[in-house]
Amino acid sequence: MQKKPRLSFWQIWNMSFGFLGIQFGFALQNANASRILSTFGADVEHLSWFWLAAPLTGMIVQPIIGHFSDKTWNRFGRRRPYFLFGAVLTSIALVLMPNSGNLAIYMSPMIIGAGMLMIMDASINVSMEPFRALVADLLPSDQRTLGFSIQTFLIGIGAVFGSFMPYILAEWIGISKESATGGIPDNVIFSFYIGAAALILTILWTVLRTKEYPPEDFEEFARQEAIEKGEIEEGEEIVEEKKQSGFLEVLNDFKNMPSTMKQLGIVQFFSWFALFSMWVFTTPAIAQHIYGLDITDATSAKYNEAGNWVGTLFAVYNGVAMFYALLLPFIASKIGRKRTHAVSLIAGGLGLISMYFITDKDWLLLSMVGVGFAWASILAMPYAILAGSIPVKKMGIYMGIFNFFITFPQIVNGVFGGPIVKRLYDSQAIYAIVIAGIFMILGAISVIFVKDKDAIVK
Repeated sequence: MQKKPRLSFWQIWNMSFGFLGIQFGFALQNANASRILSTFGADVEHLSWFWLAAPLTGMIVQPIIGHFSDKTWNRFGRRRPYFLFGAVLTSIALVLMPNSGNLAIYMSPMIIGAGMLMIMDASINVSMEPFRALVADLLPSDQRTLGFSIQTFLIGIGAVFGSFMPYILAEWIGISKESATGGIPDNVIFSFYIGAAALILTILWTVLRTKEYPPEDFEEFARQEAIEKGEIEEGEEIVEEKKQSGFLEVLNDFKNMPSTMKQLGIVQFFSWFALFSMWVFTTPAIAQHIYGLDITDATSAKYNEAGNWVGTLFAVYNGVAMFYALLLPFIASKIGRKRTHAVSLIAGGLGLISMYFITDKDWLLLSMVGVGFAWASILAMPYAILAGSIPVKKMGIYMGIFNFFITFPQIVNGVFGGPIVKRLYDSQAIYAIVIAGIFMILGAISVIFVKDKDAIVK
């Protein structure tokens, strides 16, 4: 009986190293997209609408990429071709987005910036989805929590540097953090260039240093895992489903998703609704609540200072997540993955709510500690729980479909969040952050009802 071999720490590190670059670019987007779009004229009410580009493209792209990567076998591998293709497109978008104002001769820079945001998100999703499936492909079930935790650690490194890069370039290197023309500051523009280079180089590292199992080995590993899960009996082969068109197959898989995925979907709704609010509204919330600014003037030096501080805050929560991720396998082995995730989400919720009661910007660093706990767990625990419930030959498509439970809450928030802040909160964005904290705690409560099929508690 041929079982999937255990991999060394460095083999797991190499297979996920490209995620460092992906998250570098993603963090630059999260910390600076609202600032860039505000500079180009976006109102606080409309910011969440522009941010809809991310979940909409993710909802469409990830299941498609998951479906085709499940069926891809060529000399470049199964998942790796998608890493590289997505990395090239994302790097191009990273270079163009902060320069959208230079393309204003063709159309509004705000429209161009939003278009680059959509292209960037679609490209990031092309690279991101196969990384989740690769961990499940190559690792036995008892190493998957470690695999997703290392992936989260690397995500944290990329996110710290991506979030902190504008501050580093401005305060440590001396690149201007103001723009003479009222456009995007040079430190932000050069940060995006560095992010593009980091993305390409780290993806290449994974592509060149990771080997995927050939089809014949993968088939045998899949059969043995199916036996362990009780999907088939010893001596049986996995029965191939009747072939359908790609679209119909995705719909059929969505309809027949495992119950654990549905239960996790509720947790994901609350978690990602909260995260979307944080990413979209933290900059205007801090500018108003801490700096006392009128956010209608998004080109002022003080507003850019607030934006730089938000980048620092995001770097801190990602840094906390980076190290907390290394503790997750140990904590999960003691109290279980569900309790680990619940405790982490509660910490994140309290961190977000605490921002309302803080008036000194330095104390916001403490709030970010709780957010970092939640972020690390969100990136690891749901996938570790989910992998044990997915049919072994459907790993890519179901990891893609699972993205629906990430994108849907962001779309709901994106459609209604801006108008709610404008009309219900009188444009005071800090209240969106408080509601985000409450949603994070609701996510923690909903974890109780999730069934973890291969939970291991020592």
